Amino acid sequence: MDGNSTPRPAAQPANQPAAQPAALPGERRRDRIADLVGRRGFVRTAELAREFRLSEVTIRTDLESLAADGLLSRVHGGALSVDRPAERPFEEESSVSTEAKRAIGVEAASLVRSGDCVVLDVGTTTTQIALALLERHELEGVVVVTNGLTIALALEQAVPRFTVIVSGGTLRPLQHSLVNPLATSVFAGITADLAFIGCTGVHAIHGVTNVNLPETDLKRLMTQTARRSYIVADGSKLGEAHLGVIGPLDTFEALITAGADDASVAELRRAGLDVVAARGATAGGAGEVDAPPCDPAPSRP
Repeated sequence: MDGNSTPRPAAQPANQPAAQPAALPGERRRDRIADLVGRRGFVRTAELAREFRLSEVTIRTDLESLAADGLLSRVHGGALSVDRPAERPFEEESSVSTEAKRAIGVEAASLVRSGDCVVLDVGTTTTQIALALLERHELEGVVVVTNGLTIALALEQAVPRFTVIVSGGTLRPLQHSLVNPLATSVFAGITADLAFIGCTGVHAIHGVTNVNLPETDLKRLMTQTARRSYIVADGSKLGEAHLGVIGPLDTFEALITAGADDASVAELRRAGLDVVAARGATAGGAGEVDAPPCDPAPSRP
């Protein structure tokens, strides 16, 4: 080596792993975590640990610190935004996106055939499905199973043309819904042809979600008990992700929506979800099929 040459760094052995990016300082990391939770509404501890390449213990410590500062709320398994959407009472929710919900109701009701067993989840959009079914005067022998008291009362006038089965359970006055304990027993004992499931979020990555955990558990069971399950949600729910995960997008036959922007619909379709845009056409004209109203559920261990 001559006196003017610059020493070269030693070559890195071929089998030595590449250096990991430097970890963010704690304060900057917590700022980023708070931002993520604020934008997504709910983030799981495991998800943050993967994103920041840290242990879940470290992430939990960060979340506790941020919660102490009032920047997020700690829940089991993750953190919620302090600005997360509050669950609105049924009557208040009924006044929002009424035309879109009515169009969804008509579109969904057009899928029902005479002799079908239909699960109707609680909610203002599924109530519009019930009202649209009442206008399908050619339908006979339809069995509707629901945990929504409002839906059951709306369908009462269709009896005995329809059979209406109300699940048991504990009453939630906010949505006039029945939840656990005891709400699962009816759904666990049938196999339905169709299930129409409401939600508060449909997201390309996070799937179909809901703000209320007790109702989320029941929605998940309803989805599993039907041969074909549809998500019904107006455009305001698209792109949202909330605490309770009902299921990934591929769990569902399709999303029936109205009032959604083209970009949100395109994103969900790219993620593999079939999206049916309801146009508000009048229901009716569906043919009849001979089918038993409800099949006994397969035996469970």
